[in-house]
Amino acid sequence: MATQSGLILITGATGYIGGRLARAFAAEGASLRCTARRPEFLRSRMDPAVEVVRADVLDVASLSGALEGVDTAYYLVHSMADHGDFAAQERRGARNFAAAARAAGIRRIVYLGGLGGDGELSDHLASRKEVGEILRSSGVPTIEFRASIIIGSGSLSFDMIRLLVGRLPVMIVPRWVRTAAQPIAVEDVIAYLMAARDVEIVESVVVEIGGAEKASYLDIMREYARQRGLGRIMIPVPFLTPRLSSLWLSLVTPVYARVGRKLVEGLRNETVVTNDTAARLFAIRPRGLTEAIARALRNEDHEFAETRWSDALSSSGAAGRMAGANLGSRIVDSRAITVKVPPEEAFKPVRRIGGETGWYYGTWLWRIRGFLDLLAGGPGMRRGRRDPEFAVPGDALDFWRVEE
Repeated sequence: MATQSGLILITGATGYIGGRLARAFAAEGASLRCTARRPEFLRSRMDPAVEVVRADVLDVASLSGALEGVDTAYYLVHSMADHGDFAAQERRGARNFAAAARAAGIRRIVYLGGLGGDGELSDHLASRKEVGEILRSSGVPTIEFRASIIIGSGSLSFDMIRLLVGRLPVMIVPRWVRTAAQPIAVEDVIAYLMAARDVEIVESVVVEIGGAEKASYLDIMREYARQRGLGRIMIPVPFLTPRLSSLWLSLVTPVYARVGRKLVEGLRNETVVTNDTAARLFAIRPRGLTEAIARALRNEDHEFAETRWSDALSSSGAAGRMAGANLGSRIVDSRAITVKVPPEEAFKPVRRIGGETGWYYGTWLWRIRGFLDLLAGGPGMRRGRRDPEFAVPGDALDFWRVEE
């Protein structure tokens, strides 16, 4: 099998899978171009040798330049968390990209969608399937991967499981957690995607991928609890609709209600591999659930995980919404706002927070937080800060520590 050396294009490189795939190709020294709606957000996270360009699949004019000279294009764009009719946006984006790829003479498109049967699918899975059909009918040979639940540090599904099991000693588990799935380690997903560049195909093909064994969300939660040494009571209930489940998830995890609902609705469909296409085309033999979770646990505290689902711009929705999560022993709360001042002016109030200056809002609430920290054996507000104006890595800042 000859290895291709042409230019690789990755769309959706700010997302969970796209970011990991880009790093894997960059580590191999591949000729790589990544697109982003806001390239300035992506450049600082990529190897300097990686070309980062602005492109949006909803903006036809931006695609021709991005696809120029490309050999293999990875379509990893996902609009699940966007406002409005996400399915219509995904259709439009896929059609724009398919037409642009055909016009640019792309050799191959690789797409990652979701597993699901041929019956009544959730809106989310139906949209994923429709995008795959649009790309496969583009005239450009396309490999459409359909994956089950992805297990990896920072993935949406794994974050949800980790937070639920970690926070709730007693859990009410609705019917959807017992639906059959075939969870797959993120490392195996990346391996399939990378190998898809060189595998020999005559025409477009659908490849179903999953881990070594079938398991439900309930099985995943129990195995996670076992490996973490957590005793958990799980009480099955016959009710709790997807809408109620998503609202409940939004209270106990950082998954927004609209994202959680689309995710939960998809769990009513079995996501298991039904053919041997992956085994025939690829030499990859996926890990089992136990090893997948063990690897995720080892990696989740490594540099806050390589990428997180919440890092994707589309996943955070409107500016200012929380896009945080517990990552290992840390809690990350990411927020964004645009201010019309130079960077040095914008950073002045940031570097002055805490100590005698106090906080942006509700300093009395922060003092209550400090008192609770004191009761729990922490330093409370007693440490203050070394300098009221400047902070350096290692400085104490009330009950925080400056890392960067």
